Amino acid sequence: MRLFIAVNFNDDIKGALASIQEQLKKSNVHGRYTAYENLHLTLAFIGEYGDPNAVLDALAGVKFKPFNLRLDGMGSFGSVWWAGIDADDELKRCASQVRHALAQAGIGFDKKRFSPHITLVREPGVQVIPSVEIPNVQMTVREISLMLSERGKRSMIYTELGTVLAEDTERTV
Repeated sequence: MRLFIAVNFNDDIKGALASIQEQLKKSNVHGRYTAYENLHLTLAFIGEYGDPNAVLDALAGVKFKPFNLRLDGMGSFGSVWWAGIDADDELKRCASQVRHALAQAGIGFDKKRFSPHITLVREPGVQVIPSVEIPNVQMTVREISLMLSERGKRSMIYTELGTVLAEDTERTV
């Protein structure tokens, strides 16, 4: 099973990200765009791991406060273009706690430095990111999710396997 820990976005953030993608498409940026339903912020990429319950057990010890994030600019990692995130320090603390919990449980994960970003398009076909308007939207993060990533016929399919709630957050149905 290919697993990762993520912040899943509300429709306001996803809509804003889709708006950025549309602006890029109108600027003749081609490539593989992240599907609307797959837009997320990765806190830790685990990769192939066969026991999601062990991951959820490790995450049960993660304690974080609700935190705010908002979209902030664009950038690239080579052939990956992304939207940036401006968040309070609690995001970094949360990501650090997630990674520490995984390490303590002996669950391997990608150890690259945490750099909060949202992948918008891969292999855009041009070198320079065109000027786009970044909508001024934000959300309060009250849960993090263990996600399963599977290859579908046309794109990746992400399925939430479980969540961890922020402190003082009650589960809603």
